[in-house]
Amino acid sequence: MHALLALLSASSVLAAPALSKRADIKCPIVFDGRVPTAWAADPTQFDTYATNTIFNPDYVKGNDLKWSQIFKFPNVTKSRFDTAEHTPLEVTISDQSIFQQQKGFRRAGLQFLKDAADGPGQTGVKTLHFSVKQDPARPLNLTHEYLNVWHEKADYSADQIQFQTGTLIGKNGADKNKFQILDQNNKQLYSTATDKSQWQNFAIKLDYTKNQVTIYYSAGDAALKSVAGPTSASLSGGGQFQIGILKKPTGTSDVVNGGFQESNLNEGQIYGGIFLEDSANNCVSL
Repeated sequence: MHALLALLSASSVLAAPALSKRADIKCPIVFDGRVPTAWAADPTQFDTYATNTIFNPDYVKGNDLKWSQIFKFPNVTKSRFDTAEHTPLEVTISDQSIFQQQKGFRRAGLQFLKDAADGPGQTGVKTLHFSVKQDPARPLNLTHEYLNVWHEKADYSADQIQFQTGTLIGKNGADKNKFQILDQNNKQLYSTATDKSQWQNFAIKLDYTKNQVTIYYSAGDAALKSVAGPTSASLSGGGQFQIGILKKPTGTSDVVNGGFQESNLNEGQIYGGIFLEDSANNCVSL
């Protein structure tokens, strides 16, 4: 009996992500995308407006999938801005990750529940925080282009900010093992090598009043530092943030509707510390 209790106790410890060195959020939170730890035990919380108080339960995902079928909750150390009440979240894609009739893409993109084309996320000075970690059991196929975090214009004509990896379409793949942050004209604002073992923490400050972008970065538990900018970039056009995976096809000029995607997909990107803060008076949580 004592051996069984000891085994059960050890199993519960292994199931809970370890808490690393924490950092406090210093600025007012506009949208909080950090996931409550309790939701890992009942991911159906993500599936309806009645229970999902964080993200839009309907968008953007495979037509026949629910978020509870898409998310995984890996046993990894918590990211820099996650507290004991928060858990890392893995967004996955499969053969069923086809949104509407976009048969070229495989995608699953989270939208903040209260984000809107003309809402508070599109005015003043705001900073988007997110941390990413790689899952060796669900690696990305870097011969493809991946759009993982972005801010899409209200008319869907462009993405003002793009956080990408893999072989960008039209490129030779020399940078495929890097994360790149681009503006809407695909001008590179910052890049860093993908770390296969530890968390990578990003903060993108969007100054809508000056059309400027400043990027902050750190690895592991280290405090973020300014690494690029402020750089001029058009941020007009409103829109919404998306956080997840959009895998583009190869072998086509019509990436939305055609091209090649492998079968039996099982790919994922782990996220933590997702939130949008108000950076008035140059406030940025580091």
